[in-house]
Amino acid sequence: MSRDGITRRTLLAASAAGATLASTAGTLAGTTWRAVAGAPAILKPLPPEWFVDFGTNAEMRWESVDPRRYLTAPSRLFVRNHTVTPTIDASSYRLRVLGDAVAGERSLSLRDLRRFRPVEVTTVHECTGNGRSFFGSQQGETVSGTAWTLGAVGTVTWQGVRLADVLRAAGVRRDAVSVQATGLDPSFVSGGVDHGPVRRPFPIAKAYDDALLAWGMNGRPLLPDHGYPLRLVLPGWVGIASIKWLGSLEVSTTELTSPWNTRWYRMSGGAYPADAPPLTLNPVRSAWELPWDATLPRRRRLELTGRSWSGAGPIARVDVSLDGGRTWSRARLRDRPRGVAWTRWSVAWDRPTPGAHTLLARATDVHGRTQPDVTPYNSQGYFFDAVVQHPVTVA
Repeated sequence: MSRDGITRRTLLAASAAGATLASTAGTLAGTTWRAVAGAPAILKPLPPEWFVDFGTNAEMRWESVDPRRYLTAPSRLFVRNHTVTPTIDASSYRLRVLGDAVAGERSLSLRDLRRFRPVEVTTVHECTGNGRSFFGSQQGETVSGTAWTLGAVGTVTWQGVRLADVLRAAGVRRDAVSVQATGLDPSFVSGGVDHGPVRRPFPIAKAYDDALLAWGMNGRPLLPDHGYPLRLVLPGWVGIASIKWLGSLEVSTTELTSPWNTRWYRMSGGAYPADAPPLTLNPVRSAWELPWDATLPRRRRLELTGRSWSGAGPIARVDVSLDGGRTWSRARLRDRPRGVAWTRWSVAWDRPTPGAHTLLARATDVHGRTQPDVTPYNSQGYFFDAVVQHPVTVA
């Protein structure tokens, strides 16, 4: 395995990921994908026991997570749409590679892309606003955006090809500095202004490091809501950087911009300067695998579980408190360190007393980044990484 977590082995599943979905009302692995909730923005079913339905967005419920399963099933993964999920015909799909830093525009089909060496990578995939609601409920601050708790996240294994291989084949110049990824989703209109399809640039160094062009997730073709037939994946970075329904890659010798890195997805308000840089690497976060305000049975010993993750690398330790922060203990890590994927952990609660309690979990990654008690305010509610105060009651 390479240092960034991408393996060189070819998976049969990755080859099978080329199967075409006849339509969004077709079937995949025996499940009918049709608009049930979240329609028309989201196409996959959103049963209320799995999701909080925000209309264009859908949040995974942590109480629905199986502690025994490491990966997040595509059917359970959160959805973040700026407009609606498009229906794209894979047989006629083309990825355009263009710009002043390539030796002529290229148009690549999925078949063309599959001629490159196939790879896979397991990463946490997370919305930049994950945890946003806690700015209000925990810190008493007003921010804008979808009121996610901590369920706008998941860990999946992507199948695809290295972006670096594709760019080298396109003859990218040595003085290239920026790549702009543009999606095929409908134009985003806000305040009467048409901002065009979702697009966001990133440095050429990230493109050559660990970026992936993915057509599969957990060994199956991407679902339409998650970018079918092809998406960009930038491991460890904010979800908006991993453009879904990828239509083009513009490679330039100058810095590229879009509203998604100049107007949104950068810090504003509070103590942040007007020229704060675009957000890239995700912070450290933790979540208990429990309902909010969960009622727990009084037993001699309760086994509680959760997960922690960081955009910078593996989790090194997780400290937990079962009494609102008065005392702390080390949680038992249940997974070996693995790139920018999450780590499951558990803690035994001996002889819990009846009544209300507040659970806390603080993770630290291998680079020493840890969760603070308070997240500095920003007007868009990005990067809430403070230790979340999770209330429970022992009955």
